[in-house]
Amino acid sequence: MNWNLSWTEALGFATGALCVWLVARQHIANWPVGIANNVFFIVLFVQAGLYADAGLQVVFIALAAYGWWIWANGSGPDAAGALPVRRTTGAEWAWLAAAGVLGTGALTLLLDRATDSTVPFWDALTTALSLAATYGQCRKLLESWWLWIAADLVYIPLYAYKGLYLTSLLYVGFLALCVTGLVGWRRTLATTSARAATAVTA
Repeated sequence: MNWNLSWTEALGFATGALCVWLVARQHIANWPVGIANNVFFIVLFVQAGLYADAGLQVVFIALAAYGWWIWANGSGPDAAGALPVRRTTGAEWAWLAAAGVLGTGALTLLLDRATDSTVPFWDALTTALSLAATYGQCRKLLESWWLWIAADLVYIPLYAYKGLYLTSLLYVGFLALCVTGLVGWRRTLATTSARAATAVTA
């Protein structure tokens, strides 16, 4: 069991790091790599008693399929139809915040009453943050990186507490990659905005 768990964690580490690296570069291959990562983490989290995180991976797979389709079909103004990086609107923030608060509360109660989870609130909080961040990633919302950063800052000590030290280390790497992704997407947005302004004044 320990040997299998170690390999599951190692494979989750490798595919997770590759996935975030690809997202930061806006490469569509992040989606199939991410699905593989989700499968490894389902096994890992069930064994560790992180049930909300395990269930979250199933939702991630569905969102990855959605994101893959959105990125492949695009909706941008250029000839390639690439999906553009953009800011999160006020309306999107409002419903994401409402869903996050309600989801965290409901999941905390569920985990506390229906499972043997020792960290129901933190498990629920990271689940809500991760879902909001993944939605933003699907739509190429710049602020999705801030949501990932917030989630990672909770995940790092949470996984260390549960004895998943390699996974905790992975999320330190995720945190660094998220900062890189934020900088890169911000640069892309600035470039796109400058081109749009030039086109309007031309």
